[in-house]
Amino acid sequence: MAQIFGTPFIGRENDLARLTGVLERASAGDPRAVLLAGDAGVGKTRTLTEVAAHAAATGMTVLTGHCVDLGDVGLPYLPFTEILGAAAGDDRLAPAFAAHPAVDRLMDTASRTGGASDPGNHLQLYEGITGLLADLADLTPLLLVLEDLHWADQSSRDLLRFLLSRGILQRPSPGRPPRRLAVFASYRADDLHRRHPLRPLLAELIRLPSVERMELRPMADADVAQLVHALHTGPVSDSTVRRIIERAEGNAFYAEELLAALPGHDTPDSFAVPGGLGGLGSLADVLLIRIEQLSETAQQVLRTAAVAGRRVGHDLLRDAVQLPDEELESALREAVGHQLLRPDDNATYSFRHALTREAVYADLLPGERVRLHGLFARLLAEGGRSAESAAERAHHSRESHDLADALAASLEAADHAQRVGAPAAELRHLETALELWAAVDEPDRPATGGTITLALRASAAAARAGEPHRAVQLTRSALARAGEDTDSELAARVRYTLAGNLMRVDSLTDAFTYSSEALALIPAEPPSYTWVWAAATHVMAARYVGREEEAEQVARQALEIAELLHLADAQADLLISLVGMEAHNRRSAKGRDRLRRARELARTAGNRPVEVRALFNLAIGCYESGDLDEALTWIGDGLDRARHAGLLSSPYALELRYLQSLLLYTLGRWDECAQAAAVGAELLPVAGGFANGPALYVALARGEHDAAVAGARALLDQPFDWMSTLVASVVLTDAAALQGDAEESVRRTRASVEALTDASESELPDVVVRLAALTLAAVADAAEESRLSGDTSAAEHWTATARELVELARSTAARGEDGTRQGPEGQAWLSRAEAEGVRAATGPDVDAWHRAVTAFGYGDPYELARCRRRLAEALLNADRREEAAEQAAAARDTAVRLGAVPLREAVDTLVRRGRLTGTSAIGDRITALTARESDVLRLLGRGRTNRQIGEELFISGKTASVHVSNILAKLGATSRTEAVAIAYRERLIEPESTASA
Repeated sequence: MAQIFGTPFIGRENDLARLTGVLERASAGDPRAVLLAGDAGVGKTRTLTEVAAHAAATGMTVLTGHCVDLGDVGLPYLPFTEILGAAAGDDRLAPAFAAHPAVDRLMDTASRTGGASDPGNHLQLYEGITGLLADLADLTPLLLVLEDLHWADQSSRDLLRFLLSRGILQRPSPGRPPRRLAVFASYRADDLHRRHPLRPLLAELIRLPSVERMELRPMADADVAQLVHALHTGPVSDSTVRRIIERAEGNAFYAEELLAALPGHDTPDSFAVPGGLGGLGSLADVLLIRIEQLSETAQQVLRTAAVAGRRVGHDLLRDAVQLPDEELESALREAVGHQLLRPDDNATYSFRHALTREAVYADLLPGERVRLHGLFARLLAEGGRSAESAAERAHHSRESHDLADALAASLEAADHAQRVGAPAAELRHLETALELWAAVDEPDRPATGGTITLALRASAAAARAGEPHRAVQLTRSALARAGEDTDSELAARVRYTLAGNLMRVDSLTDAFTYSSEALALIPAEPPSYTWVWAAATHVMAARYVGREEEAEQVARQALEIAELLHLADAQADLLISLVGMEAHNRRSAKGRDRLRRARELARTAGNRPVEVRALFNLAIGCYESGDLDEALTWIGDGLDRARHAGLLSSPYALELRYLQSLLLYTLGRWDECAQAAAVGAELLPVAGGFANGPALYVALARGEHDAAVAGARALLDQPFDWMSTLVASVVLTDAAALQGDAEESVRRTRASVEALTDASESELPDVVVRLAALTLAAVADAAEESRLSGDTSAAEHWTATARELVELARSTAARGEDGTRQGPEGQAWLSRAEAEGVRAATGPDVDAWHRAVTAFGYGDPYELARCRRRLAEALLNADRREEAAEQAAAARDTAVRLGAVPLREAVDTLVRRGRLTGTSAIGDRITALTARESDVLRLLGRGRTNRQIGEELFISGKTASVHVSNILAKLGATSRTEAVAIAYRERLIEPESTASA
């Protein structure tokens, strides 16, 4: 396993953990075998290399044998010859070879004769190798790796069958030590056609109790993206990364080849299937070799299917190839048997891998391609085809150069996507239509209102699909198309739509400019639909730039006109905005009553986006008021409505998902929060990454510092997004504070305040109170350390910094984003900030921390526990030890329940240092154990034997036994099991955390 890789090991952590777990069992004397399956290029060799490196690092001897594709003329026992040859070169293993001199002769004879022809020689050879490997495993824990088992010759397969079924995995005879041995064998799942000779062997082996099959599945999209960035020395555009992800489909080799095929300029369409990159080594050639092994008829079917796309229905394929049914079925059976096509539900066939289809398609002659695309377009245009086929027809018409039909079909496909709630697909079809428009003669264009209307529709689809920056670009293109002769209402509509999209990307000043222009283009009288919606947009834009009076005046005027025109959804939108400007805002019962009325108006009008906006405001109003359970109810309603309307990627739906995740975090339902993020990661648009942000809070609180920081930085790598910046700011500020880096935490807070505050008259965002409180924890630590060390200058510096941060928190909490005093959460963070400020100035204060504990009692167990830890510290300093012990115990119980490792460790340190009442026995016992005994006790808790403890701590087994005896005596235990039970009960050791992060 000498292969060296220059890129980090990505996306296989769970697979690696499973394999290393097998190694641990094998090293402990439980011999195991794993049959590792996976498609070519998915990462089997890389994973085995990492496992082998781990095995070697833990003291195992790794021996590797490779099977080679030599066609029908295989070399007998090739992988085992390689394994035994490597073992023979290891001086440590010489005693075992000396005891089995016949093995060399037998292997040599078998190789020369093409396998031992005499059955007796077979058995003698197999038993000899079994005995040798068993003796090798006595000398050292052993890992055997066999790669590419799909190419193994018959002799190698027979020997492997014997070794796993009757040989090295069997229990040793009485008196013999357990065999410390593992066998990992890989094979390509996609090469195993129905008659492949390895198939029956695998079926036989996986029934053995000591053998398990493990499938290496394709990498997740996020892992492929990480791989691309790790492999490429320069920047790669998001569109290129997405294209590679789509085409590689989780296959690491394919991703690398696609990336290598990029030309100097990086555009999403600038590469095709790599070919000509070194003959048979190129990806295209490797794929085509498998196709060329089929009959000519099967190849014809594959070529036709490749033009249809990744998937094709049986009836459509039959009509296109025009073969007799029996010939078609025979050809399809051949392609399926060679695992090039696979039958799917609903009488369809799909290529096993997209790049196989691309390789076949790229090999077609240009005329052949055009002809087949035209044929499919005609077939799809015939009566009886489903509405979904419009997208396929548009593609085939375009490729066959029938642009007029491609334009018509693209618009049909967009209509269908809109009806089924698929905004991303609608956007794609509309953008295609915009591209085709100029290439189609005017008489052949459909009557859709022109490119301005088309661009506006595309921008709306982009917004619903969670692509706000693309929505802005499309609306700007509509504005560029709108000349002086454009109808004033359409011109106004373009501008207020652009304003709405600009607000979603936090370009607030520009949004106000365009909403003002929209209102100026059309008069309020006579009343009109366009003016009402222009006004509704302007109200929000004016509020964002601090023009509250203007916003309220326009809102009330527009509400009267909306009522006059019976525009229920516009009434709802304006009511929501007005609630935010009134004393009875969304935190009050009266304000939420008005929001419920707005929700009903929007629902009646069938305007789902406005209804979701109302539900979001209801949810966040409850959250800000501390009514967390009611907030979850409104969130559920909002997400349900968004889901049914295909709006889950729209702005307010993303805000609802974030709020849901935040509530799960706040309520201490951390596993649910992490699980929701894992599911949502595959569904969220790039711009919606912030919605899973609270899962990063969970990871950080559980001690997964690097993962949390990496996730936060990934949010900042995207185009500026206010919510993403907020989430990243919280994570990075708290991460620096937890690391004790006060300077970095202060720098992060200041930078975050600057980034989150628009260059307008708007107030500081509410989150500033939280950022200040998090930073004050590190600042107070630095101030206390400076005082203890006698560094007066540093202490004064940190005390002054603390005063500045406390004042920032106070001013923000007193007048939040909506100009009113913050709710329970904001007041809780303010209490914590003030308590940390006192600590920075004079040390822990009991009353200040009591106030913080009380404030967080509204429903945030983690922050409540963090405050209790500080309160315990203050009580200890005041010599109120019993109360301190009570607070510490409560904080520790919460930390253990949540899996908050850093907090639990901080509480344990406080308990040991203070020898708190009720927990002094714990401190005494920990102190009574030496550092080495504590290490031994930890390994005892993991079930290690004395020998294993010795190996892990680099001491002899006898010394480990002495330590175990001392531990039993100190704990008053009569057995190892009892000692471990006492250790867990008294919290001398902790169970291994299995919580998901």
